[in-house]
Amino acid sequence: MPTTGARAVPEDDLIPISALQHMLYCPRRCALIHVERQWAENRFTVEGHLLHDRADAGGHERRRGVRIARSVVVRSLRLGVAGIADVVEVRGGDGGDGSLYPVEYKRGRPRSHRADQVQLCAQALCLEEMLARPVPEGALFYGRSRRRRPVAFDHDLRALTERTVADARTLLGLGRTPPPEYDAAKCEACSLKDVCQPRKPRGSGVVDRWLAAAIDG
Repeated sequence: MPTTGARAVPEDDLIPISALQHMLYCPRRCALIHVERQWAENRFTVEGHLLHDRADAGGHERRRGVRIARSVVVRSLRLGVAGIADVVEVRGGDGGDGSLYPVEYKRGRPRSHRADQVQLCAQALCLEEMLARPVPEGALFYGRSRRRRPVAFDHDLRALTERTVADARTLLGLGRTPPPEYDAAKCEACSLKDVCQPRKPRGSGVVDRWLAAAIDG
């Protein structure tokens, strides 16, 4: 639940929840998108758009006692973030406890890092603040497996989410893009690879290191 007495962030200073996912994945990618306003499409981003089409259409429906809301606008003035939750399920709303269960749609398969979980947890923290009720769990739906992966919003994930918010706010506040750090597993799948050019030599001494790496590789 929200921390009482926390100072609210003005609405004009809210940062997008999507920046948290980018920040934890790669700070340079976060700055390229949210500071330099760079973007590029590749097969992975197109697949992601297609997966989100239904959720992005908005609207509500009821299914087996569960009310389903799509494209739900959420925000937290305490954290200073805002965004859109793909799906928020209200379970047991008719005579039940009306518990909230956010679901985020992702292409591909579960990642080894926790960027997707942080994005979902931020949505949960927003819902807790907006509706004054606990949100203990949600789910990530991955397009490759077509299955939900439950995510418990435990102490460690909440703490990581709040640290990521602070780091992203600092990065965006500085307004500078960090230098690249090449990671094949991340960079080769990134839609901004050609914009970022993570393997391009930069600065004094970089050429020698790049040539040495190229020769060794």
